[in-house]
Amino acid sequence: MTRLSATSIKDYARSLGFVRVGIAPIEPSPESKFYDEWLARGYAGEMHYLERGASARMDPGVLLPGIRSVIVCAANYNTDRPRTTVDRLRAWVSRYAWGTDYHDTIKPKLDELARWIQEQTPSHTRTYVDTGPVNERVFAKYAGIGWFGKNTCIIDEKAGSWLFLGCVLTDLQLDIDAPVPDRCGSCTRCIDACPTDAILAPYLLDSRKCISYTTIELRGEIPEPVRDGIGNHLYGCDICQDVCPWNRRAPVSSSAEFQPKSGLFWPEIEELLGKEESEWKEMIRGTAMRRAKVKGLLRNLMIVAGNSGVGRFAGNLGKFLEHPDDVVRSHAKWAIEKLERGK
Repeated sequence: MTRLSATSIKDYARSLGFVRVGIAPIEPSPESKFYDEWLARGYAGEMHYLERGASARMDPGVLLPGIRSVIVCAANYNTDRPRTTVDRLRAWVSRYAWGTDYHDTIKPKLDELARWIQEQTPSHTRTYVDTGPVNERVFAKYAGIGWFGKNTCIIDEKAGSWLFLGCVLTDLQLDIDAPVPDRCGSCTRCIDACPTDAILAPYLLDSRKCISYTTIELRGEIPEPVRDGIGNHLYGCDICQDVCPWNRRAPVSSSAEFQPKSGLFWPEIEELLGKEESEWKEMIRGTAMRRAKVKGLLRNLMIVAGNSGVGRFAGNLGKFLEHPDDVVRSHAKWAIEKLERGK
């Protein structure tokens, strides 16, 4: 088999737009045991797919027999827009969801890298970007992309944590990279800033308390005790990354696909309340927000409106008491009652 160097693979990956590229080994890591314990404690909430794919997440040989290396690629999605902002009249959408769905932007680049590798030398590859049972963050750590932050995000010393991660599994034996040192030090800003106390301890996240999980992954009713903590978050949350010192000078991407689609950056709550379902579908078309579906976003919007404290929104919410989805209706009722109490 013709020898293809890790350096040439990294060079080609960078030409595709990836800002960081590393090679990870496939040996079991300490995270394997931790992952099993994390699942056993129930911290995954209703994300049952994490448990179903647990074995493959730590043993990529299940996905690609004969695998020898994992190529980890990172793309910077940071944009030149303000960090999370609190405004009683506006809602917040997580930065990663402003532009084109990252699955649709990163996966083709990974596929192109895999195709190029197979053209250079006989090999087998498989590509993943949050689309299968692959723990990209663990491989990113051991590929030297960055270290695990205390908020569980991968942090790069120069690029920060605004990174989309993807993996190319290959049966090529490549020179592996070394993990980088953990540079969080004694900083606990992400832990202290989390409004729902989802980061139980450094490097330990309870998804059930996380705003991103609640507004994206959780289906059905959102438990009342956690609704206040959601604040004005319509979809996802960036707070633990916003306050991270390593993101203070994070570079900005010029890629058009990561720029905010109209209506997604800091939208006005009143305008959202007035949208028809067809307008919602158009607004989120081609973005990661499709995952929550319109009824999920409306459920979240009810909470955002209720948390705003803006009394006049109660009138806008009245029509949602007749919404065909019972979850949207119940959350609208909660929001109206909260606004009428003036709390």
